[in-house]
Amino acid sequence: MKTGIVLEGGAVRTIFSSGVCDALLRRDLLTDYVIGVSAGIAYGVSYVSRQSRRNLEIMVNYINDRRYMGLGNLLRRDNRAYFGLDFVFSAIPNQLVPFDYETFAAFPGEVEAVVTNLDTGGPAYFPVDGGDRRFQILRATCALPLLFPVFHIQGIPCLDGGAADPIPCERAFAKGCERLIVVLTRERDYIRRPEKLQPLLDLVYHRYPSFRDTMRRRADTYNETRARLFRLEKEGRVLLFAPASTAGFHRTERDVQKIRALWQDGYDQGLRRLDEAEAFLRGS
Repeated sequence: MKTGIVLEGGAVRTIFSSGVCDALLRRDLLTDYVIGVSAGIAYGVSYVSRQSRRNLEIMVNYINDRRYMGLGNLLRRDNRAYFGLDFVFSAIPNQLVPFDYETFAAFPGEVEAVVTNLDTGGPAYFPVDGGDRRFQILRATCALPLLFPVFHIQGIPCLDGGAADPIPCERAFAKGCERLIVVLTRERDYIRRPEKLQPLLDLVYHRYPSFRDTMRRRADTYNETRARLFRLEKEGRVLLFAPASTAGFHRTERDVQKIRALWQDGYDQGLRRLDEAEAFLRGS
């Protein structure tokens, strides 16, 4: 039976997912397939490389470092993103908090990231290649509209995958997974509202009408996806984790105490449900 884990994005809120994944690693519970959106997969690669607490270490040590995120990065002509791209995706994994490329490469399963194709407005799925030590696909999947430049992957203009496929469980099923662990970064009763910046998106991305339509439908797509997930949970095909609360926690949160608390929520939930998760993945 093929199993998978699906990791929602949410920028710094995704530290909750890291807590869940770190708990799963306590019992070496790795799925056959891993897919994530935006920070979901950017953090999720540490689960595949079996580096427990690595993401928490990065957040605690660098979240308030101007090289990590801030308007200064967005204004730099060689960066043009709110996050410092080379710092986050090159300096940290290759020098400061080393990523275990060998363990990642030894993973026998498949790892995918989701991007939004600006030409079609739909999702595109790419393997995460551990041989790329600049993590270009992770940069593209994390590319929040208005806060990142457009990336081109295999000739496709791309931004954050969360616009087109915010919680890619259907992709995981299409790849042959029969059971999925899904980690959300918003509480169960959360409802996404229509995009307030739609007029600005229409202006900035005027060359991409399909993408503008995707952003216009984004709230409905997200809410419908979650509703389906809750049905799948009742059917026993999905094991769902969600934070108790994200109230007062911003997607670019800088408060280390809040970050630790959200990680702890995920970790504690994961520990409490380790037996359940192991039985679920084994099909028992």
